[in-house]
Amino acid sequence: MTRQVIEYAGIPVGIVVPDKGALKFIAVKFHVYDLDGQYFAAASDVLRAIQKLASTTPGNLNRAA
Repeated sequence: MTRQVIEYAGIPVGIVVPDKGALKFIAVKFHVYDLDGQYFAAASDVLRAIQKLASTTPGNLNRAA
């Protein structure tokens, strides 16, 4: 795997790329920028982190476009 697009609510919000034995998240939407550069074991872990961020962030990540 070279990269994988991460979508939230049907909107591409970033990608993960293999790095140092894990997946590095690269944000492409401002709403998930707090996660930019973080490492995860799996893409599903990124989605859980985005859901957690959405639950604690004012505003609606569903309008991340």
